[in-house]
Amino acid sequence: MTAALSVTVALSLHEADLADGARVVGNIYSSDGSGATHRNVVFPCGTSAEPARYEVTPGPYVVSATLPSGVVLSKDAEATEGADTPVTLRTAPSPYESHSWQYLMGNIEPYGAYHDGEKIPMPRSRGSRSGVWDKGGLIPPGHAVWVGDPKATSWHFTSMLALAEMPGRQPVALGIARSAPHSVASLELGDSAARLYRFGPQGPVDQHGKPTLGGPTGPRQFLVVSLAGTEHLVTLPAPWDSAQIEVLVNERQSPTGSAVSVTVRDSRVGPALAYMARGAFDAAAALVRDTEELLFGTMENTLAAVAGAYILVGSELTERPQRWDPWLDQLRERFDWLSDGSVLWAMRHLRRAHTEKEHLAARDALIEACDRGVPLFTLGLSRLVHGLSEFPDDPVCARRLDQARRLSWHVDNREPFVIVALRGRQQ
Repeated sequence: MTAALSVTVALSLHEADLADGARVVGNIYSSDGSGATHRNVVFPCGTSAEPARYEVTPGPYVVSATLPSGVVLSKDAEATEGADTPVTLRTAPSPYESHSWQYLMGNIEPYGAYHDGEKIPMPRSRGSRSGVWDKGGLIPPGHAVWVGDPKATSWHFTSMLALAEMPGRQPVALGIARSAPHSVASLELGDSAARLYRFGPQGPVDQHGKPTLGGPTGPRQFLVVSLAGTEHLVTLPAPWDSAQIEVLVNERQSPTGSAVSVTVRDSRVGPALAYMARGAFDAAAALVRDTEELLFGTMENTLAAVAGAYILVGSELTERPQRWDPWLDQLRERFDWLSDGSVLWAMRHLRRAHTEKEHLAARDALIEACDRGVPLFTLGLSRLVHGLSEFPDDPVCARRLDQARRLSWHVDNREPFVIVALRGRQQ
């Protein structure tokens, strides 16, 4: 006896760059205990995505999906012998189609919070619309400052701590930029109090994905935004191959509590990062395990490879050698501007260390990571703090641990990429 369930999650993602939809993780359980079970399987999400087909034995089933936002969808289904039964899981709608990716990731409220009833979420304050400063004065409301070519020292701990702890007279963007920073207007989409910015490999793009600015780019890129009187230094994970990076600046109350959220419009790794940020490593791993070769083969998309490595290292609890272990060596050796490679190597080797020599090798990688600069991924910063704490009597580690801890107090740990809240600038 054979039957099949073909599953999709219906949520319009609206944009051409997501024509194939996103991928989310779910389960198929037999209601009466006699049928097949599929755990941590991948379902497509999007109105034009092809359904995922899973063979089962005939009988009653419960199909469920946990979205990156944490929302759980479920539906009963009856698998019939010799038939392919469609199962569509439906979400509550996004408040605006343009914000559907942010809604899927859990960064914005559902449709009803904006359009049903009178209690519409209010912006945090009038001051949240005050903009940020650049060389020419006050930037208009709804704008931010893109620093595509920062100084190499701008992502070092000393520099970021100075910005976070000591109010300065110079505008943040000017202080960290090597080439001139640029004012960027938010996209004219949806709600002005939940404004979107998008970036391609070479910088800001419009709502159709066309570049709006030129200029040199460095190995790291930043965005400086202002919200409720506080400036935020936002790490942009760019370039990310051809995928767009999306930043939501939410003047209303976000479901996660994060005022600024950064996501990658990558059908698999984007949702995987959202699962990872919420601690759901098994779900995140389900999305990247079958794309290991794609992520690590040539490492042309360096940041996607790093994201995959964080998920694989975080979800692997044994000491057994893995086929991706040599890729960690490459991430550490080939990309010395990216401290995450050293952090990942240290994480993996601390877990497997049994001798003093092995512990010291992990220690050296942690020190190397600190000296290369602040990790791009928030998980990297927290793992750096955790790893350095393993060497409390080592003065070299203790100094770096102090820096990493102090910076972590200014970083939003709910977000996958490092976002530093800065103190106000002196007038």
